[in-house]
Amino acid sequence: MSKASAVLKAGSPGEEAFALHCRVEHLTPEREFAFHPTRKWRFDFCWPERKIAVEIEGRGRHQSFGGFEADATKYNEAAKLGWRVFRYTPAMVMRGDAINDMLEVLK
Repeated sequence: MSKASAVLKAGSPGEEAFALHCRVEHLTPEREFAFHPTRKWRFDFCWPERKIAVEIEGRGRHQSFGGFEADATKYNEAAKLGWRVFRYTPAMVMRGDAINDMLEVLK
């Protein structure tokens, strides 16, 4: 999937807001990037060449203990592989926290 089409893929409202912020700021993250060599884990957004990922946490599975534990396992494995994972709620995306952080980190 090309970077341009990856940013246009539909997701949750928080993900779509972050994608819009990225387009406005001319950032081209990969979406739904499979980062692990054997597991099917994916990042919502990432810059693979920099090993920087963004996860937009929503409701549902992430709020249950089992979902939280599965996310913790995923993020710990990502850290072992050298990834920096930034996690945001939809409210943090809407306030501009996520895009401002990425502009700072990617400069």
